[in-house]
Amino acid sequence: MLKLRFTDYKLECGTDEAGRGCLAGPVTAAAVLLPDNFNLDLLNDSKQLSEKTRDKLKPIIEDLAISFSVTHLDPIIIDEINILNASIQAMQESIMKLNPTPLYIIVDGNRFKPLNNIPFSTIIKGDSKYMSIAAASVLAKTYRDAYMDKIHEEFPMYNWKQNKGYPTKEHREAIKKYGTTKYHRMTFRLLKEE
Repeated sequence: MLKLRFTDYKLECGTDEAGRGCLAGPVTAAAVLLPDNFNLDLLNDSKQLSEKTRDKLKPIIEDLAISFSVTHLDPIIIDEINILNASIQAMQESIMKLNPTPLYIIVDGNRFKPLNNIPFSTIIKGDSKYMSIAAASVLAKTYRDAYMDKIHEEFPMYNWKQNKGYPTKEHREAIKKYGTTKYHRMTFRLLKEE
């Protein structure tokens, strides 16, 4: 059972990211503020849900949330500041777009950086413990998947519609054959060492 709150703060937001381990595409983060009466039985860590369920939950979360926001950070930024910093920056930017401003932040994972003196806690596997983080994980994943579907049209040979930029055998074969695109993360090991 997911819990609604980690603290007694009314305005507690959850944040999570998607696409950290990908070879191509942005890292996408979401932040969500949920009301006290929020309840959504199907909600869970996005990795535990089917694509169909995530797509069904997305508009419900957006409708019921007090506030939500999503941020994509492009490969050029990921290559510049590294994936951990880019993940944190994407989460922070999402939190800054929330209205009202949260009084407490709960973060999926174990790394975060202070943001405008708002107290925060990092929670390992937070997306399977707290509703706001689970909701953020669903939004981050659905928005990122939609983005990958869109850029798939531009470069169909990598089959991002299917692999979403993750390092599948097929994706790596395509990189070997066609080279890289502006959507690839150049600081990542794009090909397995022979």
